[in-house]
Amino acid sequence: MSTILLTDCHVATMVPGVPYGAIEDAAILIRDGRIEWVGPSAEAPAADAVERLGGRWVTPGLIDCHTHLVFGGDRSGEFEQRLGGATYEEIARAGGGIVSSVKATRASSEDDLYASALSRLEGLKATGVTTVEIKSGYGLDRDSELAMLRVARRIGREAGVRVRTSYLGLHAVPPELKAERGAYVDLAIDGILPEAHAQGLVDMVDAYCEPIAFTTEEVSRLFGKAKALGLPVKLHADQLSDGGGAALAAKYDALSADHVEHTTEPGVRAMAEAGVVAVLLPGAFLMLRETTLPPVALFREHGVQMAVATDCNPGTSPVASMTAALNLACVQFRLTPEEALAGATRIAAKALGLTDVGTIEAGKAADLAVWDISRPAELCYWLGKPLLNARYVAGERA
Repeated sequence: MSTILLTDCHVATMVPGVPYGAIEDAAILIRDGRIEWVGPSAEAPAADAVERLGGRWVTPGLIDCHTHLVFGGDRSGEFEQRLGGATYEEIARAGGGIVSSVKATRASSEDDLYASALSRLEGLKATGVTTVEIKSGYGLDRDSELAMLRVARRIGREAGVRVRTSYLGLHAVPPELKAERGAYVDLAIDGILPEAHAQGLVDMVDAYCEPIAFTTEEVSRLFGKAKALGLPVKLHADQLSDGGGAALAAKYDALSADHVEHTTEPGVRAMAEAGVVAVLLPGAFLMLRETTLPPVALFREHGVQMAVATDCNPGTSPVASMTAALNLACVQFRLTPEEALAGATRIAAKALGLTDVGTIEAGKAADLAVWDISRPAELCYWLGKPLLNARYVAGERA
């Protein structure tokens, strides 16, 4: 097996300890797609090939741990409505919101869904993303939900990123079953999920727990089924109100509770005790012009780890830049740049149940991002400036 040594660089390993886990004047030895050694360049072992990086910084490849990347159409018209004063809830109750994306997604072929997702993925890749989570939830019937998950798997095979899939069957009630809510909940839990799992399309199970979406009782049924199938869970929790979502996520040992703007201290304590990651989604906060900040101080106080993601979706977070999400997390939520970058690497990996990415250390996959920056904080500082020089996925430029 040949080796390659990346040298003439500085490395933000993101291993806890020194700020950013930084090693200046460093080198990274890669063998067979994995990191074999990282340390000061003066101590670098011999390698079959050497690639000099011109003094650039290297970080772990960024991880976008919450996206709705696969969908049909867009909702720019609703964007105009919100700017005109309509609320997200008003638009949803009038048949817009998620339901309008469902119609467009159902009308799209798998090839069309794949092509449109790739256009959004390019923005994520250009901002250093090497792993992306992709949810279903815009199909809301058997065929369309399975199609979305197949497209997500195809992206993982063909598009130069690692993909983790989440089944989000409890996202909204489809319009044709609006008067038969219970029938849809039964279908989503007992019909679609087991079939998607049997076909190898599901890595995690997610739900939207809000008064305009699904109740804690309905989500509990879904999570019980997921646990029976051996699947970890995540939750859209406490975005618009404190509905007990964080505590529910903790009860089921969820990988993460996402949004969490309205989570109060009891929910934070429950997350801390269960080791649930708080996934902060500043793009949705911005686009919805929210004013209730997630309880970052409480998360710090109780030791809840915070990830950062784009929430790339057609309605409430049309954000296709990971560095933009980092900037917004710092500016809006007052994360430090080191917290934000950890939230897009090491902690984002935890939010997806991954152990072989997220830091630069021996034994991890050689998923790396090389940046034209003078210090790691620049990744959170610039808004819109191209910073990426190269991406490596499993040791190969991608």
